[in-house]
Amino acid sequence: MKKNESYQHPLLLNAQKIMENGIVVFDDVRGLPLGEKPFVSPDYVICIAHRGNIQMMYDDMPDYSKEHTVAVLFPNHALRMVSKSDDYLATLIVVDASMLDDPMLRIINQVRYRYEPYPRVDLDSREYDVIMNLVGVMRETASINIPNRKHFMISQLEFFMRLLSHYHSEKLNDHSFDNRVSTLFHNLLAQHFRTHRDVEFYASKICLSPKHFSTVVKQETGHTAAWWIHTQVVSEAKKLLSMRRDLSIQSIAALLGFDDQATFCRYFKRETGLSPTEFRQST
Repeated sequence: MKKNESYQHPLLLNAQKIMENGIVVFDDVRGLPLGEKPFVSPDYVICIAHRGNIQMMYDDMPDYSKEHTVAVLFPNHALRMVSKSDDYLATLIVVDASMLDDPMLRIINQVRYRYEPYPRVDLDSREYDVIMNLVGVMRETASINIPNRKHFMISQLEFFMRLLSHYHSEKLNDHSFDNRVSTLFHNLLAQHFRTHRDVEFYASKICLSPKHFSTVVKQETGHTAAWWIHTQVVSEAKKLLSMRRDLSIQSIAALLGFDDQATFCRYFKRETGLSPTEFRQST
């Protein structure tokens, strides 16, 4: 983009639309919102590059995007453009940060440890075509006025993320990634979060001291092991409270491994600011 071009970035023009609609698709994106100035998005952004390339700084790390690259960007990371080709073109799927609390989108937080330190996925032409077909469905859904449109958009985004994560896992299926402490930790967490919410348990499983374990997880993912444990428990609790209304609060507490309902209620309110009943009534 030449400096004398007049280009207004959709992320800067549509903050209200993103907040109101929850999930928005923007086409014909030709760069970063502030050019060579740092930009920190308050929203969750999936960037699909169609052609050209862009060099950037992701926080303090160099990164790039090229044809058929998908970048999964969580809120509050700094992006700064270093350079880009004149033909760079992308589509953005922008998700208001509040939507990440929706139980149907818990897949996003489940795979966060993979994308947050390494946001880029390079697709082959077949994978790119499949992904763009899904984007087309989302674009069409967003353009029509139907009841429960947001619900349909959430379902489509959830499927999109599961498919992209499948592609991502295939490309990262090597020993160096599989043996990362954070990968081993998240595999263990998925199995044991209902019965173990202490960092020491996971550290011992990986044969590390709790201090060293916590340091490595923070270095690899940007978040502490305790943060991931609480996020997993709260995400599952929200899913059960929202989608299993046949279950009492006491039953949900038992399913999540809490000794009693009162302990679960205190834990949930400390982490979310709402009691389980208040959260259930709000969904």
